[in-house]
Amino acid sequence: MQPVTTNERGFTLVELIVAMALGLMVLAAVTEIFRSGMEATSLVVRRAEMQQNVRAGVNLIVKDVSMAGAGLRPGGLALPNGGGASVSRFTCDQGGTCWLNNNGYPTGTIGTPPTQVNNYMYGLIPGPGNGMEKGGPGVIPATNRAADAITVIYVDYSFPLNQYQVTFPDNTGTTINLALPVPVPTPLPPPADDPANGIKVGDLIMLSNSAGGDGWAIGEVTGITPGGSAITFSNLDPLNINQSGATQGNIASITCCSPTTAWRIMAVTYFVEVPANRQPPRLMRQVNGQQPVPVADNIIDLQFTYDLCDSVTTGPTCANVKDPIGAGFTPSQIHKVNITLMGQSMLSGNKAQNMALVSSVSTRNLNFRDRYK
Repeated sequence: MQPVTTNERGFTLVELIVAMALGLMVLAAVTEIFRSGMEATSLVVRRAEMQQNVRAGVNLIVKDVSMAGAGLRPGGLALPNGGGASVSRFTCDQGGTCWLNNNGYPTGTIGTPPTQVNNYMYGLIPGPGNGMEKGGPGVIPATNRAADAITVIYVDYSFPLNQYQVTFPDNTGTTINLALPVPVPTPLPPPADDPANGIKVGDLIMLSNSAGGDGWAIGEVTGITPGGSAITFSNLDPLNINQSGATQGNIASITCCSPTTAWRIMAVTYFVEVPANRQPPRLMRQVNGQQPVPVADNIIDLQFTYDLCDSVTTGPTCANVKDPIGAGFTPSQIHKVNITLMGQSMLSGNKAQNMALVSSVSTRNLNFRDRYK
């Protein structure tokens, strides 16, 4: 019987090399697909974060701008003037830091026909090209342009300060006393120094009575007694509003009369900060004389234009005005604020993505007049 032989032939070297090459190609393709998927996921997450930042910033600005002028005297009101008074400020905190270069209230000849104002508080103060933090770069590196600022002022009704009786212990205008009226209102208002939402040093208080037929004044809180029975408005306050030596526009000029009503007002300013530690630019919000806080990160542009057109003011020169005061208008003529806020994703280089949101807000409280009175 012949022996049975088997042919046990293996792979050749060429076959092994081809198989390995094909396997490496498949592995590389799978790796590339995985890497692309991870990059796409990261891109979507960062883009979503960018959108959230920009939308949060726009929503805050829209909320504040929609309140501009609410509760204020129609057309605004004069701050301390005459008798050696100097211009009052905004965007200064209790540490003495002022965050914008041009932060004085309007003074000079404004509007058509020309009107002379001296240290005047409007419900809205445009800040074209003034939205870069003082001491920082003059432009945002990503866009190479300066941001705008905007300051809006309105009565803060979240604390019922107007339920208190206000009296003046003397005629210096540096102190007011607060007491509950009789009968006591129901529900009982919280104490003025309530830690949750009460009056704090740096807040702005607006007072109104019948002095001169129409008495209005504003002071910056420099102290409040325990229990909130008295609020002080000392001179040399950070916002330079408590000028007891001024001839008019200060609290001392309305101490003659009662009853007096008080409200807390909000002076809110938006601007852009570029931190010195190579952090990305961020949108800042400052209220009264308090420390500004960041409200949106990775913000690379902030621009405002203003519409002032109505049945009397017509034509292309009253729409999308960048600098209303410089164009011969008063802030009280502003009917609409157009907001452009641009954000950038965290990815660097050509992978970074930008997104701009545009919104428009009607300023119903600036030019409102009760025609039925």
